[in-house]
Amino acid sequence: MAAVGSMTTWRRLWAAAVIATAVTLLAPEKAMAADVPVPPENLLSDQGEGKLTDADRDFVIRVRLAGLWEIPAGEMAQEKSESTRVKRIGRSIADQHAELDLLTRNAAKKLEIKLPNEPNEDQQGWLDEMDESQGTDFDEIYIDRLRAAHGKIFPAIATIRASTRNDTVRKLAQQANQFVMTHMTLLESSGIVDFAALPTAPAPAAATSAPAQALAAQESQGGQGTGGQSQNLPLILAALAGGLVAGVFATRQIVGNRRPGYRSRRTRYYGG
Repeated sequence: MAAVGSMTTWRRLWAAAVIATAVTLLAPEKAMAADVPVPPENLLSDQGEGKLTDADRDFVIRVRLAGLWEIPAGEMAQEKSESTRVKRIGRSIADQHAELDLLTRNAAKKLEIKLPNEPNEDQQGWLDEMDESQGTDFDEIYIDRLRAAHGKIFPAIATIRASTRNDTVRKLAQQANQFVMTHMTLLESSGIVDFAALPTAPAPAAATSAPAQALAAQESQGGQGTGGQSQNLPLILAALAGGLVAGVFATRQIVGNRRPGYRSRRTRYYGG
């Protein structure tokens, strides 16, 4: 009976190992954990060192301008919106822009950049639109205007983050990037963003279209290229190693359970 129990355990362990291997091979994305990294800001210096360009100065001013109209717009949402969701979005964005504005003013002081104290003409016009609306009309104007504005400054932040020579501007760009991505996500969670009205991305340049097409072709073939194999190889090896360990463990259990002089059922019945 002990041998029968050991054999059953062995079969279960091997079955589990085979299933795990099959899942990894057939659906490797199921075995991967989605772990989105957050940039560690403490690795960036902030000494005001490095050449400061006109583009850097313009960026710092634009971040300041964003807060000058988005903070009052969020306050307005508390009074004019009838949607609890929109009110929460407005409150969160206004509070976060107050924090970003403090970071911006500190950077501007260090870099001796003069900042505006009032929104520009376009931003004031958006605030006037909101002031003249109520309820669902306000919600649509508020969400659409803010989402469009964030979509415009998002690529500008990326350009500055990637190209600036000044460490203080670099850190502010990284911080602003996190705020803007959060705000875009909040605005889109309202469910009323008109994505069809947003500007479309420009067509890829000829120099980049060929690699992009090649990558798309590879992905359409199920990732059978070397890139897909190299990414999946660690998972495959881990699953196979797990199955091997389980098999060795089960085999040792079976051998350990056999008593001296034990003869298998096949030997007893058929000789040997």
